[in-house]
Amino acid sequence: MTPAQLLSDGFGRVLESGTAVVDGLSLGELSRRPGHDANPIGWLVWHLTRVQDDHVAEVAGRPQVWTDQDFVRRFDLPLVVSDTGYGHTRTQVDVVRAEGDLLAEYLTAVHAQTLAFLATVGEDDLDRVVDTRWDPPVTLGVRLVSVLDDDLRHVGQAEYVRGLLGGRP
Repeated sequence: MTPAQLLSDGFGRVLESGTAVVDGLSLGELSRRPGHDANPIGWLVWHLTRVQDDHVAEVAGRPQVWTDQDFVRRFDLPLVVSDTGYGHTRTQVDVVRAEGDLLAEYLTAVHAQTLAFLATVGEDDLDRVVDTRWDPPVTLGVRLVSVLDDDLRHVGQAEYVRGLLGGRP
């Protein structure tokens, strides 16, 4: 198994879990917070997808699915186009409302772009520095693992919240 195949498998798990966790939920359920400042399922899946889209598009040198496939218009959120949800306030979290089918469609499209990029990545590419703002500088391999880790954490949170709502985890 190549490193790209390993990463593809990991991102495939995000897709599988992310689409399953929103399946069959109403807009109200997707927007329900399990606690005062806890994030709802819909925001968690939107955020993990935005982060994957933003970060992978950047290292791949490709446009984001968010804008390139017009998801920004379809979601119609009162946020700046580049917003990924990082650092959102309670009020900003509350404005991210979307139906499960749209969240799943966006995640599926981002996943396809991620896989297309990973198919071009060789083992030597993983050592390429993609961000010099950190010490040490961030390599492609580290960035991809970071995105995968963040996505898996957020999808796990969404599954937990779904369980609290009485649905299948």
